[in-house]
Amino acid sequence: MDNFNQLNPWPVETEEKKRKQGKARLKGFMNTVAGGIIGSVLTITIIPHTDYLENIYSNVETKVSQLSEQVGNARSTSEGITVQKTAAMNNSQGNIANMVEEASKSIVGIVNKQTQSNRFPNGANINDSEAVESGSGTGVIYKIDGNSAFIVTNNHVIEDAEELAITVYGGEQTTAELIGADPLTDIAVLKIDAKYAEKSLEFGDSSTLRAGDTVLAIGNPLGLDLSNTVTQGIVSAVDRSVSVSTSAGNWELNVIQTDAAINPGNSGGALVNTSGQVIGMNSLKIAEDGVEGLGFAIPSNDLVPIINEIMKNGKVERPYIGVGLASLEEIPQMYKQSLPNDVQGGAMVTSIDPDSAAAKAGLQVQDVIVSINDTKVTNSVDLRKYLYSNLEVGDKVSLSIYRGGEKKTIQLTLTSNSKSL
Repeated sequence: MDNFNQLNPWPVETEEKKRKQGKARLKGFMNTVAGGIIGSVLTITIIPHTDYLENIYSNVETKVSQLSEQVGNARSTSEGITVQKTAAMNNSQGNIANMVEEASKSIVGIVNKQTQSNRFPNGANINDSEAVESGSGTGVIYKIDGNSAFIVTNNHVIEDAEELAITVYGGEQTTAELIGADPLTDIAVLKIDAKYAEKSLEFGDSSTLRAGDTVLAIGNPLGLDLSNTVTQGIVSAVDRSVSVSTSAGNWELNVIQTDAAINPGNSGGALVNTSGQVIGMNSLKIAEDGVEGLGFAIPSNDLVPIINEIMKNGKVERPYIGVGLASLEEIPQMYKQSLPNDVQGGAMVTSIDPDSAAAKAGLQVQDVIVSINDTKVTNSVDLRKYLYSNLEVGDKVSLSIYRGGEKKTIQLTLTSNSKSL
């Protein structure tokens, strides 16, 4: 869907140039940024200072102690992480500030470094090359276990990186190891030495969210110069579905909608509730002129199972047919002329893995899949959603296809490959 943009890391070199141009071009700069692919920030509201709040402030030490238990180090075991019930918390200005101070200790900056070949003025390559900053984003320390600390972020923040530079709370820098990533759901897990990790954040139960709930975003908008920026807003809606294009194919993400003002560099940052629990990871926005306050975060209840599987296997194992697909609506008319007129949707096979179940079952390039196990397929996303949500490795499936004008049924057994269909 053209109006939705998946987030990319903030391009460091672009931000540097814009900052040097000064305030005179700030407005133009922000207009350019608004159309980019980025992570989210929410609006701050100030709670009036009242006598009631004065009474709350007198108990601040008790509240800070309770807060420390909520956002303290999550030294979990090999059983994996879980979501936690949301603790009751008085949403006074003082308590929110205390929560943010603690939660910010778990937020890191991530710089994606990729090798860039040096060139002579005539365009010829110089033998030496170096890793340079290609973008930056945000990550959340969610687990500290022994000598290791683990970070979750968006896959697009770290994709194609040859080195991942991490800046932790307080400014110390280190490098991260990639544990694994899932491009389809845009989730990646990194590991750093635990000596750099001061705190970890637990995951709250995103299924309890309602429109109107207060949420806060913590991240690094416009790069690390504005690290640990905190903004506040509300949940605008839950259970939204947005179409995204990933390196693993098109997909529909289930997301939380917030009234977020989106800025580059917040990708992979935490959307937290007022108890200091992560209830979402800021990932998407609507990039359209004149549109504000439409940001999206991956819910914590969707994050946790993917994180646990990446921690266990280094990837997300999914059923594998062994084909490349394109939605029928994307195919030029010349390739659809032999189809019956009543075939209005489907997914055309554009490539076949020669060692896959698809090849063994006799699928061919330009076959149009119109159903799987008697479930209608209108486009490639439909097929992926059914395949990944309803089937497992080893299951047998029945595909109804059109080969030219002839309808056929193909039977195959699903194998495993996390990269494609």
